[in-house]
Amino acid sequence: MLRSLNTGISGLRAHQTMLNVTANNIANVNTTGFKASRTQFADTLSQLVQAGVAPDQQVGGRNPAQVGLGVTTQAITTRFTQGATQTTGVATDLMIGGDGFFVVRQGGQQLYTRDGTFTFDALGRLVTAGGAFVQGWTAVDGQVNPNAPVGNLTLPVDAVLPPEATTAVSLGGNLPAGAADGTELVRDVEIFDALGTSSVLSLSFVQNGGTWTVTARDAATGTVLGGPQALTFTAGRLTTGATLTAGTVQVDLAAVTGYAEVSSLTVTGSDGAPAGSLTSYQISGDGAIVGTFSNGRTQVLGQVATAVFTNPEGLEKAADNLYVATGNSGAAQIGVAGQGQFGEIVSGALEGSNVDLSQEF
Repeated sequence: MLRSLNTGISGLRAHQTMLNVTANNIANVNTTGFKASRTQFADTLSQLVQAGVAPDQQVGGRNPAQVGLGVTTQAITTRFTQGATQTTGVATDLMIGGDGFFVVRQGGQQLYTRDGTFTFDALGRLVTAGGAFVQGWTAVDGQVNPNAPVGNLTLPVDAVLPPEATTAVSLGGNLPAGAADGTELVRDVEIFDALGTSSVLSLSFVQNGGTWTVTARDAATGTVLGGPQALTFTAGRLTTGATLTAGTVQVDLAAVTGYAEVSSLTVTGSDGAPAGSLTSYQISGDGAIVGTFSNGRTQVLGQVATAVFTNPEGLEKAADNLYVATGNSGAAQIGVAGQGQFGEIVSGALEGSNVDLSQEF
């Protein structure tokens, strides 16, 4: 009688654990990045009442007779299936599509999470909703070294992108063949020196005696910087004079044509830029934080790191949607999102809980 009561109590205890797990799953149905748990049962040691006997010529064999002593909770495992995508439109809300975890640091300890509800704090540091520092690599001159140790990611709100001197200008379009002598077409392009000082390079195309010539001048002073240089066209294609040197700037004219009547000469491109301050940013699929500056240039400022584990079910849950690595999870393998086994990062979205309410009920 006492044994049967103990067996029944073991069942009540085991199923109470299952109900606790189920209740926790239901409670976290709207928790960002939450992964549901499931309970697995196993029977306990059974008492042998009668041993099995092999058959012989005189009597048939008998099976063993055993009385079970109850049930125990064998394991509580975490299901790392993908949660639903919840679009937010907030640039710092990140979701991992596929395998992987965000790497964060809290209290000197490295932790992991699927919850990408991040923001920049007053010091420009990327943090979780609970204040843990998001880990990654800070760019140096726009370059990220993913082989370096990870550290806190900071948005340099006072960053200034150095100026870039103009070295190349390109033109395209058509110079009209057969234009009247004295016809002049002028195209101006803004250029910059090494300090970011702006000036205007004026390119003057003049028709004389059936030949176009080009001269480069400083628009402000009229100083000749290059040319005059004759342009020779064969069947409408430029054959000589494709490059004009204007001081330190190389003017590429190779795309200019010389067909009749059409006048469509235009500046198609130039490098160089003044100094610029950070105006906005976006986070790409590989976790790169790309800043946009007031001079129209972009530059990588840093990159969010992700981690994968040989056995993610071996991770131990901690508070604030965080996980701790254990001996059975394996060491964290940190790398770049979207490469190999690392899932891709989606900006402006969060991963919902993977709890299935119908299954839980």
